[in-house]
Amino acid sequence: MTKITEQPSLYRHLEKMSVAELTANINKEDKKVALAIEEVLPKINLMIQSIVDKLENGGRLFYVGAGSGGRLSVLDAIELPTTYGIPKGKVNVILAGGVDHLIEAREEKEDDPDAAWEALLGYEVSDKDFVLGISASGTTPFVLGALKTCRDKGILTGCIVSNPESPIAANADHPIEVLTGPEFVSGSTRMKCGTAQKMIFDMLSTTCMIRMGRVEDNKMVNVLLINDKIVDRSVKMLMERAGLTDYDKAKALLMDKGSVKVALDSLGK
Repeated sequence: MTKITEQPSLYRHLEKMSVAELTANINKEDKKVALAIEEVLPKINLMIQSIVDKLENGGRLFYVGAGSGGRLSVLDAIELPTTYGIPKGKVNVILAGGVDHLIEAREEKEDDPDAAWEALLGYEVSDKDFVLGISASGTTPFVLGALKTCRDKGILTGCIVSNPESPIAANADHPIEVLTGPEFVSGSTRMKCGTAQKMIFDMLSTTCMIRMGRVEDNKMVNVLLINDKIVDRSVKMLMERAGLTDYDKAKALLMDKGSVKVALDSLGK
């Protein structure tokens, strides 16, 4: 396989560039990310539908990753219970080194080919679930080992990688190869590769939540009422959708029912 992610930067002597030159060139490279994702949207769509099917039938989604991509998947997963009111544990992350060590960047843990599967066993993973591997290189042993074993066990898998014809893609039922090209700083896959991963996580989880009925119109009607900002936003959402005019009464109803969705249902809206 060709490791595009390890190829030299298209730019030389970065240390001699001005701030304006550096930011302009980084921005120029970042513009390539959305176009690279556009090339694989049909495959992303198929993977999302498979994930939705699993989630709607009692299954779970597991992100399996290491490095920047793995850490980005943690950020995606932790937002979902609050934003969309889904049960905790519906979307999970198996991170090399453990989620508890998120900020320590324990990169050495990604070389263990058995650790991710052992962690999945702790969740009693089964063929009801979907396992999505994240690896810029497409070769990370931590991710590859999990996908190989999942395939042997009949568990549906996908991946997000940034090199063509990688071992991880070869062991995924839904391989997503987003070819963003060499990084601005050679090999620094936290840049374009990481941006592509973040954009796909946003696309994937948001689309899944919408398809599962966690959004109505364009509103987060299942958002958890965890702080004053969200409560205020939710009261106004309830008033708008239910045609209510009294803020205090709308807030009392919202707090009693626990979410905009339940409050609307209680009003027959």
